[in-house]
Amino acid sequence: MKDPTMDQFDLAPDYSISRVIRGGWQLAGGHGAIDRTMAVDDMTAFAEAGIITFDCADIYTGVEAMIGDFRMAYAASHGRAALDRIHVHTKCVPDLAILDRIRKSDMTAIIDQSLKRLKMERLDLVQFHWWDYEVPRYIEAAVWLDELRREGKIRFVSGTNFDIPRVREMLAAGVPLRTLQVQYSVLDHRPENGLVAFAAAHGINLLCYGTVAGGFLGERWLGVPEPSEPLENRSLTKYKLIIDDFGGWALFQELLAALARVAARHDVDIATVASRHVLDRPGVAAVIVGARNRAHLPRNLAIGALRLTDADRAEIDAVLARRQGPEGDVYTLERDRTGRHGSIMKYNLNAQ
Repeated sequence: MKDPTMDQFDLAPDYSISRVIRGGWQLAGGHGAIDRTMAVDDMTAFAEAGIITFDCADIYTGVEAMIGDFRMAYAASHGRAALDRIHVHTKCVPDLAILDRIRKSDMTAIIDQSLKRLKMERLDLVQFHWWDYEVPRYIEAAVWLDELRREGKIRFVSGTNFDIPRVREMLAAGVPLRTLQVQYSVLDHRPENGLVAFAAAHGINLLCYGTVAGGFLGERWLGVPEPSEPLENRSLTKYKLIIDDFGGWALFQELLAALARVAARHDVDIATVASRHVLDRPGVAAVIVGARNRAHLPRNLAIGALRLTDADRAEIDAVLARRQGPEGDVYTLERDRTGRHGSIMKYNLNAQ
């Protein structure tokens, strides 16, 4: 494709994000060693190309600090005013072990730590996550976050991986959720089980991760036998479970083949088609795509430039019509800590 462009989305009258967000999970070390200097230079390349929004978390080891270094380097090379167009979305993820005794001071400590690491006076957008609904203090915690917003430490309060009942509770408590970050892909349609419509009715936009299923939605896996355990990283383990729920390896191969045919017609790769398919769904403001380095930049830009046709969507949807799951609301499967999905999660990363 020629002259890739990156569309922007207005989350507020004076707050625009790139519709492809640079994800930070792959910089946390779980996908291989990271060269810190190169990582900062890579972020500059992404920003200069139009991907001006970066996603991270308090629990992504070292990533907030790396982005803080990038922000300072970008301000030094482009001017302080240029930094105003760069937005960083982080998360607030209290450890499972403290949920039953959490205090506002714990929430404040997480936010203050993020401010220090990111070298910001006010966090752009904080996405709140709560591990266990059976510890019903998430409303108190969300209200405390909103108090920190009103105190000037946060611009927008948002949520990640909350289902409809919990989002409804937070809205009723007066917490003005700006976005919801959710897992959404051609393999995982759970947001369509009510959340998309509910969010639209309340003016909440979706920021979507998992659009390439940890790398499974790519040419590497087309036409190969089903892999056996152990897989090479936790992301692949996580998304292989989604493939199993989707309908198994054979149906997944049919989906990959359909995505490959669409990709060939547009001279892009499978991952680009898969991400664009989600970006075109109702209510989706942006997709969050992980990238370890700038080698991924052309493909990330291609997501913004790609325009799927009705014929393209029909070919993909013909396979999706035969999917079996996963079912339920967003992140419900992952909340069962004894189940297939929840047992692989790590829960107390702030304590490390």
